[in-house]
Amino acid sequence: MKLTFIDAGVLIAVARGSGDIALKAMAVLDDPERAFASSSFVRLEVLPKAKFHRRAAETAFYEAFFETVEHWARPGESLLERAFDAAVEFGLASIDALHVAAAAALGADELVTTERPGKPLHRVTSVAVKTIHP
Repeated sequence: MKLTFIDAGVLIAVARGSGDIALKAMAVLDDPERAFASSSFVRLEVLPKAKFHRRAAETAFYEAFFETVEHWARPGESLLERAFDAAVEFGLASIDALHVAAAAALGADELVTTERPGKPLHRVTSVAVKTIHP
């Protein structure tokens, strides 16, 4: 079983997207050879806006995904320090640094994202970063 940390963009691609990227995102989520990892940071990225705008189907999708998550990163000072170090080392945006730190802390085999190749997230060495960007 491959432990996969799912970036918020992948969830958003399924919930709101269409076309190739939504299909690729759904293929990742439907893969029976994967176990999922996440953090409250991903949850914070996707759920509040969906709930605020009363997008019931989108909210239900996110909640259903989070119910399947088997491994949760615990926020805390050590995770924040890892995120800070990753942000400095790789030039990451703060939320990407938090996701990288969470994925690494959980021992994820990969972090799946919608970020284009060439973005700072793809410089990371603590966890394999895979993109579904076309």
